[in-house]
Amino acid sequence: MLKALTKFFCGIVFCVFTGSGALAQTYTLDHYLDIAKNNSPLLKDLRNQILSNSQDSLRVLAGLKPQLNANSGALIAPYIDGYGYASAITNEHTFNALLAGSKSIVTKKNLDAQIQTIVLQSESIRNSGKISEQDLKKAITTQYITAYGDLLQYRFNQEVVALLSQEEDLLKKLTRANVYHQSDYLTFLVTLKQQELAVLQARLAYKNDYTTLNYLAGIADTTMIDLAEPGIQKAMLPDPSTSVFFRQYHLDSLKLVNSRDLVDFSYKPKISINADGGYNSDFMGQAYKNFGISAGFSFTMPLYDGGQRKMQYRKIFLQEETRENYKAFFNTQYHQQLAQLNQQIGENENLIGQIDEQMKYAESLIKVDAKLLETGDVRVADLVLAINNYLTIKNLRTTTNIARLQLINQFNYFNR
Repeated sequence: MLKALTKFFCGIVFCVFTGSGALAQTYTLDHYLDIAKNNSPLLKDLRNQILSNSQDSLRVLAGLKPQLNANSGALIAPYIDGYGYASAITNEHTFNALLAGSKSIVTKKNLDAQIQTIVLQSESIRNSGKISEQDLKKAITTQYITAYGDLLQYRFNQEVVALLSQEEDLLKKLTRANVYHQSDYLTFLVTLKQQELAVLQARLAYKNDYTTLNYLAGIADTTMIDLAEPGIQKAMLPDPSTSVFFRQYHLDSLKLVNSRDLVDFSYKPKISINADGGYNSDFMGQAYKNFGISAGFSFTMPLYDGGQRKMQYRKIFLQEETRENYKAFFNTQYHQQLAQLNQQIGENENLIGQIDEQMKYAESLIKVDAKLLETGDVRVADLVLAINNYLTIKNLRTTTNIARLQLINQFNYFNR
């Protein structure tokens, strides 16, 4: 009977040591990231804005081509018995049907500046899209890691409970045979019930966090599926000068330079040519001869506007100053945050090393107690306590590793 009990506790030890074995792997992190990107209305909106800007570029070019319009109008001003509008002004009745054309004369530099405005806007939207993708990736990965940690806890507790439940009858028989006291059995039973509660809590936590993961990814499914190990590693970050987070400040600077160019061009002389042809008559003479054509041009030279040009320059200067302030502040935060994350990741890795060392001692204690059980020199309560200590250390390692993965996720946010 003592040999059977020894076998029972050895089974517990085996379960504890292998509780973190391979899990069913169905959905991966990349699976959720791909779905989230495809479902994101924000990313779709930004892509459509870029396509819309390409149409604006075409519209600018089309607006510089000759513009043709068909115009027609008629006027009747009755003059009866000396009453009515003066005929010299209204001609009493007029009619015109004209085909009019016009074309603005714009220099190549002016045109390039207008196109550059749209190009920079598209680049800014494209860069914002990349940052939004990073935001989405970070949010999905954070939730995935959280749910994965819950799954590890759930599976481990589930396996321990399964084995403890299978061997409960054996321990009950040994207690009835007075091999062990009733208190020994109750100690074991309390441990079993605690593990059963832990399973229920872990399952509820996993269900909630898994559902939240589906919600963030835009998946309408409440079925619980196993998650694969995230498998994320600390990435090599790009040079800040090529990072999308700093590129936005560079694009803002180019946009301000472009704005100043547009101000300058708005004070350049403007010229356009126009022509029309068709029928235009007041029916006062030989109306059938009132077919003809006309041509002309318009010229505008800005001379004085009350100093508005300098005001616009000043406004652009203040915007550039604001941009520099934001960039300097973000640069400080950027390097400080990376340094802090590097430090925290290192500390977590050191902590995991210490936990692994402590786990070795906990494993050795369980093995020694199992050997002493063969000679009856160990209490069941002491062995159960050793197992509980190992479970605590195992859970601490899981939570510490999950925290490490979350820190790596935050660090990798800046890898684009």
